[in-house]
Amino acid sequence: MNRRQLLQSAGAAVAACLPLPALLLARAAQAEPLKSIGPTQNFDFAALKGRARALAVVAYQPPGAALPKPVADLDWDRWQSIRFRDEHALWRDQQLNFQARFFHLGFTVRTPVHLYEVVGGQAREIAYDSAMFDYGRSGLKRGALPANLGFAGFRLNYQDDWVRDVAAFQGASYFRAVGGEKQYGLSARGLAINCGMGTPEEFPNFIAWYLERPARGASTVVVYGLLDSPSAAGAYRFSLTPGETLVMEVDAAVYPRRVIDRIGIAPLTSMFLSAENDRRVDQDWRPEIHDSDGLQMWSGGGEWIWRPLNNPRGLRVNAFADKDPRGFGLMQRDRNFDHYQDDGVFYDRRPCLWVEPKSGWGAGSIMLVEIPTPDETHDNIVAFWNPEQAMEVGREYLYAYKLHWGARAPVQAPLALTQATRTGIGGVIGKPQQYFSWRFAVDFAGGALAQLPSNAPVEAVISASRGRVEIVSARPLEALHGWRAMFDLVPDARTEPIDLRLFLRLAGKPLTETWLYQYTPPPLAERRLNA
Repeated sequence: MNRRQLLQSAGAAVAACLPLPALLLARAAQAEPLKSIGPTQNFDFAALKGRARALAVVAYQPPGAALPKPVADLDWDRWQSIRFRDEHALWRDQQLNFQARFFHLGFTVRTPVHLYEVVGGQAREIAYDSAMFDYGRSGLKRGALPANLGFAGFRLNYQDDWVRDVAAFQGASYFRAVGGEKQYGLSARGLAINCGMGTPEEFPNFIAWYLERPARGASTVVVYGLLDSPSAAGAYRFSLTPGETLVMEVDAAVYPRRVIDRIGIAPLTSMFLSAENDRRVDQDWRPEIHDSDGLQMWSGGGEWIWRPLNNPRGLRVNAFADKDPRGFGLMQRDRNFDHYQDDGVFYDRRPCLWVEPKSGWGAGSIMLVEIPTPDETHDNIVAFWNPEQAMEVGREYLYAYKLHWGARAPVQAPLALTQATRTGIGGVIGKPQQYFSWRFAVDFAGGALAQLPSNAPVEAVISASRGRVEIVSARPLEALHGWRAMFDLVPDARTEPIDLRLFLRLAGKPLTETWLYQYTPPPLAERRLNA
């Protein structure tokens, strides 16, 4: 019996011992009412947008006083020992399908956020109370902290599991959610500013959250966020519906304070350390380590594109120009435990995150930022939409989109998909290399590939921005009921990245999505031959 089953069976045993009225009384007795601050205020999304617009026309005010020293000095272990006491959960005594629990400030989360409950169009701020928390081994003492300390954020639980949450909003404008596997992985953000510019990135903060009490029996909960930063303010509405794929409908209103060099809409943040295509960091015993293995795109023109991720030697930024994209996402396609061998954090269960615009976003680029990382503790992958037209100060910019968190994208290409990308030394086995080359083996499955005869004249269509492509082949791969494309790239003497493009076709029609890759040749002194 796992921990979830144990907790569920224990709860069922308690319920079986009490008649229903007694059970409700017991729950009510355990619940403690939350304290509030100040009077109620009228609230709706229009009012929140008005507040964000008002923020944007005045000078930015950075967060106030520093945290109390005992809180600011918390290290990871002591901070993690702080636990929210379940009897203080928001809506615990309302017999609803959702509950909210709050995060404590400390470690790297140092900016307080104001939390409000919204009921019937009226919002009232929830007061921080040290009685809400079990301080564990943190060294903090209940009652010794300021009454106005504030919170670090909140998490949401759904009625199918009061132990494991379905979404968490904590730190800057970051948030994350889970699908049916209840496994966290990559994160999303409200807004990215100057990401991948080679200069310090600006990280906007959600400074206030408004949690709308759901109706009894509702399977959707709505929360609102007020965002602020030196360059912009914003108002956000999130409508969350848990399930095998958790769906967040996002409405965002952005108000620039000043000209922004690079703005990122619907930004996604993930981690990629190593995989079969990139073993630059290969000292770990596990075969692969990543939250996501590729960027998937469905262009406005209907093309399906797969770009495997890399852990580069230096900062790498790619822009994929498009108009009215139909969707994009950071995906974890490889869901085979044997490829990771991690029974602690289970990379094979990490969710994919797909962005679906609800209206035309015009011209711009899907941008991919890849940052070198020495280990798995650093998020080093960012993807977002960057509009072509620069945002003007004093204007309102509206974006509506859905975020799909789950094991796969909510839409599937009718073509075969990339299953794996492997790379290694090129050349012909058994023959000494006369020059350096690098081999690529790309596996495709799905679509019409499984129905093709083994002698079908499938063609691998390959292009490279530099260098020479040779030893090209496309052949059936029975183990996948798919096909494998292989080729060698002979780079020139330069070390700048080389862009590669590949798809399989038959009788002039594509069979697969388009595989894109960016290969960085090693310096000449490191180009070892197989002889």
